[in-house]
Amino acid sequence: MTLKHSFSDTTFECGTDEAGRGCLAGPVTAAAVILPKPFKNELLNDSKQLSHAKRMALRPVIQQKATGYAVAHIFPNEIDKINILNASILAMHRSIEQLKNVTFISVDGNRFKPYNNIPFETIIKGDAKYLNIAAASVLAKTYRDDYMEKIHEEFPMYNWKKNKGYPTKEHREAIKKYGPTKYHRMSFKLLPDQLSFEF
Repeated sequence: MTLKHSFSDTTFECGTDEAGRGCLAGPVTAAAVILPKPFKNELLNDSKQLSHAKRMALRPVIQQKATGYAVAHIFPNEIDKINILNASILAMHRSIEQLKNVTFISVDGNRFKPYNNIPFETIIKGDAKYLNIAAASVLAKTYRDDYMEKIHEEFPMYNWKKNKGYPTKEHREAIKKYGPTKYHRMSFKLLPDQLSFEF
């Protein structure tokens, strides 16, 4: 299926998407991208459909060709205060606010809060339908992956380099063995009910 350029006919529509919403550790990261018209790229798709190598190859292309792009992280201490849905939307807002002249916002998913009275549309699976959302998904995912690989060096026992903070069996086993770190989201269920920390 060929992705459409954008949802609206406005000149400076930005697509926005987040990565890391379901993770136990690390930030939720959002990106916003305005693509020029016309823009074509045969490789660009929903980042979940792409290999790590393809995402990394696409990132400089998106950054070079985009009319504007921005990325924002919301870290665990803030996620724990406002909850993950609000944090995801806030990350999108913070990425959008770095862009100039946004005329429309296309949002991946079904939840969003108005931003500066700019018209918007929420689109389920939007990252597989529109190029600007797909581009945002690639930037959000790769920048978040970079961050997780960086903090992996500090706490290698959780293997964030590989699991990126998602709730894999290996990640949960490490939490059970070593306890949570400052990078874990304490408002999340870090361990299944039958397992608890022994203090």
